[in-house]
Amino acid sequence: MLMFLFLVVALAVVVGAVTLAVVGGGEGNGPLPEAAPERLNDPLPPDRPVGRADVEGLRFPLAARGYRMADVDDALSRLGAELAERDARIADLESALAGARAPRGQVSMEKLDQEDQR
Repeated sequence: MLMFLFLVVALAVVVGAVTLAVVGGGEGNGPLPEAAPERLNDPLPPDRPVGRADVEGLRFPLAARGYRMADVDDALSRLGAELAERDARIADLESALAGARAPRGQVSMEKLDQEDQR
């Protein structure tokens, strides 16, 4: 019986100490501060195009139900914009290349031949 009473008192002391620490008793100036939400440490670089190493190094912080939707949405919209920009650039370059390869009509060599004879 004495051991049971000792355990109940020890449990009450522990619960009291934890309660005081949470509600602000002791050395602190009030309750425990709110923990800042975990944010994306290394976002995609804003000043240059995204490279393969940037995407491979991208790690999202965990949240209560997986990942923070705002961080994932921002990264996906940035990657989508960069891919659309690169696709447009590739299409422009391919059309310019196709235009350069297309025959532009027959070139008359008569004038060149006359100049070579002089």
